[in-house]
Amino acid sequence: MVEKRTPGGAPTAEAEQTGRTGPVPKARTADPGELAVRPGEDPWTPEEVAEARAELDREVARLRTEIEASESALAGLMRDSGEGTGDEADTGSKNITREHELALASNAREMLSQTERAVERLAAGTYGLCENCGKPIGKARMQAFPRATLCVECKQKQERR
Repeated sequence: MVEKRTPGGAPTAEAEQTGRTGPVPKARTADPGELAVRPGEDPWTPEEVAEARAELDREVARLRTEIEASESALAGLMRDSGEGTGDEADTGSKNITREHELALASNAREMLSQTERAVERLAAGTYGLCENCGKPIGKARMQAFPRATLCVECKQKQERR
């Protein structure tokens, strides 16, 4: 991803709209030796880093497709909401379906945001570091949950609040 700026160096309207005016990591994957591991864990191999990147890329593509499908379904539901016999049960059913599609789309957007952030962290070499305490999250945890941003200890503290 390249930072969006005008020829004079000012952020573009798109950059201002998205809030991404600071430096954005280049489209690369960190060297395996750059990624954090917990004491006693084997370092990341180039193959493991490549697999993590590929899995994140596949997830981004899947989520974008899911969001498009939800938005299309919502557009159809909104278009059809004005039509009908006026039956309250039918109207209620359509409302429930619309709320369900809105929830699915919202969840997919949140997961997409987390996944894109993981891709950025992988490129920047901060993938696998806890965003709260700065300690390594753990290679096994990152392989099981590639979007993880907190170590187990910090995640447990967060959930207790």
